[in-house]
Amino acid sequence: MLIALATEAAMKGYRVRYTLATKLVNELVEAADEKQLNKTIAGYGRVDLLCIDELGYMELRHGAELLFQVLTEREEKNSVAIASNESFGGWTKTFTDPRLCGAIVDRLTFHGTIIETGTDSYRLASTRARAEEPATAS
Repeated sequence: MLIALATEAAMKGYRVRYTLATKLVNELVEAADEKQLNKTIAGYGRVDLLCIDELGYMELRHGAELLFQVLTEREEKNSVAIASNESFGGWTKTFTDPRLCGAIVDRLTFHGTIIETGTDSYRLASTRARAEEPATAS
């Protein structure tokens, strides 16, 4: 759904950037090491829609603070769409600092729309459906 949203926005002329959460955090850590963090964060601040996929799979320590800076740069200026299989309550495993986790959830949910699609995996359901199809004779 996140990719479809990004694609539709791009087709309507919006500047869109899609990235995996771990890739974004890795890029931010590398930019900080190379003294290019402000430039990198500004770049993420300029797109109309930033799509961050797979948030909540890995614990983020130093990277969580950098991700917070990106979200703060975009706050109330440009849109962010995030996909996660983890509820907000489970984000404390990703963002181990409870105050930082609360601040991130606060920024993402303020004036936001939350779409819950359930916990069932689309990929797993698709695979099971294919497995249950009767074999066709060639």
